[in-house]
Amino acid sequence: MNSLVSLTELIIKKLVEDPDSVSVKEFDSDEDNTILIEVMVSENDMAKVIGHEGKTIGAIRTIVQAASFNQDNKQIKINVDSY
Repeated sequence: MNSLVSLTELIIKKLVEDPDSVSVKEFDSDEDNTILIEVMVSENDMAKVIGHEGKTIGAIRTIVQAASFNQDNKQIKINVDSY
């Protein structure tokens, strides 16, 4: 597993009430210099992950993007969905 995916998973699991339901996967992006990370959480935990006006997920994106600049310098896109 990519270390950026692991970092994203670690952060998300610390935020939610049901960490066992969290799924984080990396997908191929249409853009060459981009990593797409898909996060699935339970519907009850969506608000915690997104935060008020998207501030929490924005902060997570910033942290993971900073880690990417230290590793392979790729753009990061994080999508959050529930099931």
